Amino acid sequence: MLKVETGSAVVVRCQDGERLPEVLLRPEWGSLGLVAGIGMVRGLVLGYWDGTQYVEERIPEPLELLSLQGNLGDEGGKPVLHAHIVAGRESGAALGGHLLSATVHNTAEIVFLRLPGVHLARRRDPTGLLGLYPEAAEG
Repeated sequence: MLKVETGSAVVVRCQDGERLPEVLLRPEWGSLGLVAGIGMVRGLVLGYWDGTQYVEERIPEPLELLSLQGNLGDEGGKPVLHAHIVAGRESGAALGGHLLSATVHNTAEIVFLRLPGVHLARRRDPTGLLGLYPEAAEG
């Protein structure tokens, strides 16, 4: 992985074989804020929330990572990623959903953007989801 960090931005180039969301949840990122990316993935596992659980869809073949967007918050000091992904097949068909798992295929380019003064807290909602509870950051 190649990384450049400056001010409120961290830009990462992931290498073939690195796993998502593990790369996005590394402790070194902390509770950064926003996450965006493009590239390619394989072994994608998408999730669709049916109101009680995530229904998984597995797509083994390589796909273009057309859009990755989400946020990186925390639940009691533990990093929590909430990210959605749109991926394209060779035919041009697009698939999308909640990112549960994927392996970088060739490369992925990820940008983290810190939100100074904002803490993205996650707490368990009655639905079972980890809801976003943004707060003013201390200090």
